[in-house]
Amino acid sequence: MSDRFHPRLALLLLALSAAPAWSADHGHAEPAAKPAAKPAAEPKAEGKASHGKESISMDELRERLAARLGATKAPEAKSGYVLRVTNKSEAPSEPVRRAAPKAAEHAGDGHGGHASPGVAAQLLPHAAHDPHWAYEGVNGPQAWGALKPEFATCASGQRQSPIDIRDGIPLELQPIEFAYIPTGFSVIDNGHTVQVNLPQGNSISVQGKRFELLQFHFHRPSEERINGRQFDMVVHLVHKDLDGRLAVVAVMLDRGTAHPLIQAVWNALPLEKGVAEPAPTALDLNQLLPKDRRYYTYMGSLTTPPCSEGVLWMVMKEPVQLSPQQIGIFARLYPMNARPIQKTAGRMIKEGQ
Repeated sequence: MSDRFHPRLALLLLALSAAPAWSADHGHAEPAAKPAAKPAAEPKAEGKASHGKESISMDELRERLAARLGATKAPEAKSGYVLRVTNKSEAPSEPVRRAAPKAAEHAGDGHGGHASPGVAAQLLPHAAHDPHWAYEGVNGPQAWGALKPEFATCASGQRQSPIDIRDGIPLELQPIEFAYIPTGFSVIDNGHTVQVNLPQGNSISVQGKRFELLQFHFHRPSEERINGRQFDMVVHLVHKDLDGRLAVVAVMLDRGTAHPLIQAVWNALPLEKGVAEPAPTALDLNQLLPKDRRYYTYMGSLTTPPCSEGVLWMVMKEPVQLSPQQIGIFARLYPMNARPIQKTAGRMIKEGQ
């Protein structure tokens, strides 16, 4: 629209300014606002049109016409008075959706003002990283089930781990057949624990099924309890069968003499988190097992998100020792990384005799 004012357009503007306001968004008439109180007499300014007793500028008339016709200011216009009429079939929120990412992108980055975190989250709900679960604080175990839909079982599951192992039914359980051989390994600090990854070749057989050993990791203090007793640490050896079902052997770690295998793992700790460092030596995993191979068994879950259930747990009755210095090394990385005890909920617990 030209900046020159045409007489016929003035008549149209004047007529529209007197007509009831029309809402382009809702398609119904709205009563026009009551005229303001009569101002004190003043000389007419150049470039203003008189309509009745109200004196308004040409710019105000143009703005009123734009409002009646559902117009928006053209962002590319050099003049502040140039208007562009938008087709009513366009979704009115579309320009907002296109502009939102840019606004959030520069919020608080030194190129402009600082937007509040809540506003940025509303503008870009999918841009933020997934919530990082933790063992303490607002993202601690009490909140795991609400952090992501995939973690819902952490809150709603009925066979969760760990548990306080009590009142087990004494039975002659089939021994666990350990087929562990000296093997290479790599160590990774994954942000939640120290984990040892292993190549294929180590396995267990129990209840007529074979499970391949994938990795083992540590918790401090022990997640499981036996008749109410909690140990200094625990190591979880995670196995999987060909159908994808998991079996975890838990070995309690008690304060005592130094353990050579655990020291070999500590010696191979990587300098950075998230980086798997191959170790120059091999591990004989049989050293990690107690002499007494009797165990408790029950059905439970992973003790970390997503807390998947259907995990076969075998908790060795006899603990293995490690030194206070070895406990202290892990404690410097993870002072506490144990999930709280979960409800037994009537599950059967078998105790090997």
